[in-house]
Amino acid sequence: MSQTIAHIGSQGAGAKHGGQMRAGVYRGKGRVEVESVPIPEIGEGEVLFRVAACGVCGTDIKKIQHGFIKPPQILGHELAGTVVETGRGVTKFKPGDRVVSFHHVPCGSCFYCQKKLFSQCAGYKKVGLTGGFEPNGGGFAEYVRAMPWVVERGMIALPSDVSFEEATFVEPVNTCLKAVRKARVASGETIVVLGQGPVGMLLTSLAKNEGGIVYTSDPLAGRREASLRFGASESFDPAKGNLHEEIRRRTEGRGADAVLVAVAHPAVVPDALALARPGGRVLLFAHNDPALQLQFPAAAVGIEEKEILGSYSASVDEQEESAALVFERRIPVRQMISHRFPLERIADGLELAAHPNGDTLKVVITHA
Repeated sequence: MSQTIAHIGSQGAGAKHGGQMRAGVYRGKGRVEVESVPIPEIGEGEVLFRVAACGVCGTDIKKIQHGFIKPPQILGHELAGTVVETGRGVTKFKPGDRVVSFHHVPCGSCFYCQKKLFSQCAGYKKVGLTGGFEPNGGGFAEYVRAMPWVVERGMIALPSDVSFEEATFVEPVNTCLKAVRKARVASGETIVVLGQGPVGMLLTSLAKNEGGIVYTSDPLAGRREASLRFGASESFDPAKGNLHEEIRRRTEGRGADAVLVAVAHPAVVPDALALARPGGRVLLFAHNDPALQLQFPAAAVGIEEKEILGSYSASVDEQEESAALVFERRIPVRQMISHRFPLERIADGLELAAHPNGDTLKVVITHA
């Protein structure tokens, strides 16, 4: 590989290197194949960086397992790496810089940005990172092209003591911090987090960081045990069917102030509403399946005045703080990584993330 890109590292309008790289290419429902594809060529204002690590997100799994997107595409948006080439006009970064990058950046001036609904901005929905084909993150490839608006407003330099693996958490921490803030988690409140996969673990840690008293549930014993290390006061097995009683017992019969749902199954939503006290909040994080329909008792909202909230993707307002939480290790993200797979074994990593066992937390794809 080094011979095919020996000239990368200069600044110019865009290299015509014609080199090849390895990438995990989505080829249809349930299929990601490791192939050789062209290294992306960059233009003015753009950056090419070599990916060092990329986290596997639940959204990636949904897209792959359910065939929500058209092939071919290269997914992976929780990524960090090293700049190898910069286009004309780029002044913020140079070859050799270690960076982490968001893949969505809002315009900052439209109606939705003015309302701080950044993820609803039309510009935000335009993906600004690609490893080739239709832009969709690209972190499951060796090299990624960052487009000008991402280079200017969505790429962050890494401190020298922060590893690439830790840096891959900046984007997911942002999305979870946004959710915790949207649920208005406050110090001293009782918070329940349903599901202790990677997102649930982050929600637990961040809710604890906000001062909440956090209880969790997950069917996997290993994840329940891990959640105690990441901020939960207690963790329960939902199969035992007594979670409502346990939470009421700890809240003088009221229920939780807020319930954060990190499980996509529709039956969990009425359970979450039942766990919340009158006037409490239920935050749906995992329910982003476009075909999924939900049912719940109308009286829970119309009479008991419980709120149902949604939270999607990251917020530019939380960008600096989410990076600081990772860089200053206020959230123990490195300890959340349970499995690492080289790019050539990405299919194994995706399979494990889709069907976790008792000790599966965060899965990261690493690049040599």
